[in-house]
Amino acid sequence: MSEHSEGGTTDTVVGDGDDSGGLAATPLPPPRGKSGPTRRTWTLLISFLVVIGLGLAGGFARVPYVALGPGPTYDTLGQVDGNNVVSIEGQDTFPTGGHLTMTTVSLIDDLSLFGAMGLWVSGRYALAPREEFFKPGVSKDEVRDQNTKAFQDSQTSAEVAALRYLGYPVKVLAAEITKGSAADAVLQPNDRLRVVNGKQIGVADDVKAALENTKPGDEIELTYDRDGKQQTSRVPLGRADNRETGFLGVLAVDRADAPFEIKIGVPEVGGPSAGLLFALSIVDKLTPGELNGGQSIAGTGEINEKGEVGPIGGIPFKMVAAREGGATTFLVPADNCVEAKQQAPEGLRLVKVETLTGAVQAVEAVVAGKDAPGC
Repeated sequence: MSEHSEGGTTDTVVGDGDDSGGLAATPLPPPRGKSGPTRRTWTLLISFLVVIGLGLAGGFARVPYVALGPGPTYDTLGQVDGNNVVSIEGQDTFPTGGHLTMTTVSLIDDLSLFGAMGLWVSGRYALAPREEFFKPGVSKDEVRDQNTKAFQDSQTSAEVAALRYLGYPVKVLAAEITKGSAADAVLQPNDRLRVVNGKQIGVADDVKAALENTKPGDEIELTYDRDGKQQTSRVPLGRADNRETGFLGVLAVDRADAPFEIKIGVPEVGGPSAGLLFALSIVDKLTPGELNGGQSIAGTGEINEKGEVGPIGGIPFKMVAAREGGATTFLVPADNCVEAKQQAPEGLRLVKVETLTGAVQAVEAVVAGKDAPGC
């Protein structure tokens, strides 16, 4: 853009008015023009600088939000990077077909203002306050570690739930031991608990039941296995959390007691919401026939060792990812049904599940063309 300043000269004729001729017209010198930029120039310059400033702020300034959208999907009956997602070693398995697809949510952090606006305008992402996912004082590495642990715990829970559904026994292990507690004096992590205060331990809940009628200071007997050898010790119960019963200080967990090993591996995925699909895949591989009838079925849901299915977050994005991946049926935790029903993609059938047993029955009903509980 160029600027032009316009100016002119005025020719003034000066004479005495007689007939003998006048003086010749003498041009006056031009008036001195104004120096420096005009007001218009300053306005354009300031506007330009404001635009540049806003552009830099929008492109580089970070906003306190994250973007959530559809994440990658994984067929739990298939492979990732050449390795089975679910593998069973030391036990014959049955052929499977179709897909049992776990879904994920993509989380994008460290957003610029323009980046956040672009993702939001796309319609595939939603913005959420960053503090909901990264608590103040908690580093990204700590959050990543927490999500990784939740994912690993979901694998263990899926294994226990699936093998319990199939009739395999469970064993109760000491998972965590409180430092300085009664248990800390005799137990070690992964000791198998056999008897607590005279009660045979068949499931983790039995440990709590065995301490119901005790009080701090009572001495009880523990029988446990370590390295294949059974041991018995007596310990005095402590006091904790103002509870009336005695405090042992051990976190007991159920683990599958089967003569084979189950391995689950999906890279760079965190959180517990794939547990249901892992459990279904284990059931499918250890039972004859194709559980899904060769169809493409997706879903989500946290699962505990008892096979109970719990709600998860981000289900609208997971349904989009499932439908785009070719799934026609989506397994929805019962507590997520209202949200899922409001935002389900066209062509995706929603099936409500509350337990692993119910999920297996629902999938079988879908395959057989029968009614299945819907949202």
